[in-house]
Amino acid sequence: MKTRIARILASVAMAAGAASPTAGTAQSSVAYLSQGPTWTNATRTAFYSQDQGSQMIPYAWLSAIKTPDGKPFLFDQLQRYGYLPNAFAPSGTNLPIGFTLAGPAGNQMAGMTCAACHTRNIVANNVTYRADGGPAIVDFQALLVDMVGGVGKALASDAAFGDFATAVLGAGATQAQRDNLKLSVQTWYDRENAMITNALPRADLWGLGRLDAVSMIFNRLAGLDLGPAPTYLIADNIRTADAPVRYPFIWNAPKQDKTQWPGFADNGNDLLGLARNLGEVYGVFGVYHPVKSGTVISNVNFLKGNSANFSGLGSLEGLVKKIGAPRWPFAVNTQLAAQGKAIFGRPTESGGCAACHAEKPGVTRPLFQATWATPIQDVGTDSHQYAILGRDAQSGVLEGGKFRLVGTPIPKTTTAFKLLSFSVIGSILQQKLSFIGLGAAPKNNADTQNALAGAFREDAVNPPTDTFKYESRVLYGIWATAPYLHNGSVPSLADLLKPAAQRPVTFAVGQNYDTSRVGLATQQPGAYTRTTTGCEARGSGNSRCGHEFGTTLTDAEKTALLEYLKVL
Repeated sequence: MKTRIARILASVAMAAGAASPTAGTAQSSVAYLSQGPTWTNATRTAFYSQDQGSQMIPYAWLSAIKTPDGKPFLFDQLQRYGYLPNAFAPSGTNLPIGFTLAGPAGNQMAGMTCAACHTRNIVANNVTYRADGGPAIVDFQALLVDMVGGVGKALASDAAFGDFATAVLGAGATQAQRDNLKLSVQTWYDRENAMITNALPRADLWGLGRLDAVSMIFNRLAGLDLGPAPTYLIADNIRTADAPVRYPFIWNAPKQDKTQWPGFADNGNDLLGLARNLGEVYGVFGVYHPVKSGTVISNVNFLKGNSANFSGLGSLEGLVKKIGAPRWPFAVNTQLAAQGKAIFGRPTESGGCAACHAEKPGVTRPLFQATWATPIQDVGTDSHQYAILGRDAQSGVLEGGKFRLVGTPIPKTTTAFKLLSFSVIGSILQQKLSFIGLGAAPKNNADTQNALAGAFREDAVNPPTDTFKYESRVLYGIWATAPYLHNGSVPSLADLLKPAAQRPVTFAVGQNYDTSRVGLATQQPGAYTRTTTGCEARGSGNSRCGHEFGTTLTDAEKTALLEYLKVL
């Protein structure tokens, strides 16, 4: 048996070194990790730039604003924030991986897609490897602050706006065109500056490789979408986003039966995947301005003023299904890895991992879609994300909104979660009805409504009732996803096998990897250092506490387990 395991692991190690076929200059400085036969240059290129309906800022404005030191904002494809250059970007643009262009020529909107946050470079032995679907090492907060600041600087004086308007409209623009542009820019700035001022009051809230995604989805939907025109602002609904988590890896995402770090969303078929991705769009610059107007499923029209690209979201989910876990590209001690496999399979109390992290059948989703079990457990890790899950919000235009056959009207004040789930489910159901030709007109077709409403439970997206429980994912490709724990507070797998009190208090964050300790190298380019707290501050957002499994293994056993985790 050991010989057979060794042969299997040896073949895995050999396959790991095979990069995808080359595609011109795009791969001249990056070694693309093997991620399965369905992950090709064509799927990769589509993943990097597939529009999902995000409308961050007009591309002409983004091209016209300046950095604080006067350079064009896009001069380096945003690499200064950690984003990765995209050799496949649309011709004539300077957008990095995961940034999109949509709309007619001359009036295109720059947006973001999931590749911006889920594409990873790993540097080891002077080689840069690419793990598509891996957690990005980017500073999204700094990008937001600097982008809004650049627009604010363009509005700061007549001279500054004159230069900006000339760059956007050309020297021959009329005064009326310049006035209309200024009104549009001022409205955009008022909205986005309210977000920065209220949600990100300190520069140190997130840092490299983390963001408070749930707060920002709540903030954008409840704070920027549901108020009165023209700004749609409800500034009191924007709260400090101080519960950052690391970007998850997504090559397992379509197969999990639960998703989001606290496991609050059912998952595992295309409809639930669409709900997961639509919520993400509403959080990354999707336009969503619902109105009170009768539709087939609700007294709210969810699609009027909605920029979500439902077709693009379907395409992205199909692409994510094709991403395999990245293969370890270095040498493997197959004898040690075989020993580690046995340790991995032990009971949890004996230092094993399989009870929580092995592939096991999960809930079967309609129609007959098999999933992987995703246990949701409290293992003592940081609790701060839970502080935001039950927060309330003014309902704005959604006050009184309800589904026609189920549920109760939305009150004047409710949870941000309720507003999000109502918006996501309503948008999808209305889009599906429109797609099959029923449109948005009010109809009393109980069979149709029940059939569609049955695709979701009203509580399919709801805050968890149990405290401090997070998802336990299948660990395929875990080697490529440091730092660890949901809040990115532990730099390596070797450190995760230590008691919390012995884990690093501070560590540098960047692309450099330690292949022995399986995680972030101690030396990184740049000066960003993450500071963590202990179990005395479990609710800090930065606690390295919890998940003390495998800590009693011997050093030899830990070495063997790490070797197996490299090829899992």
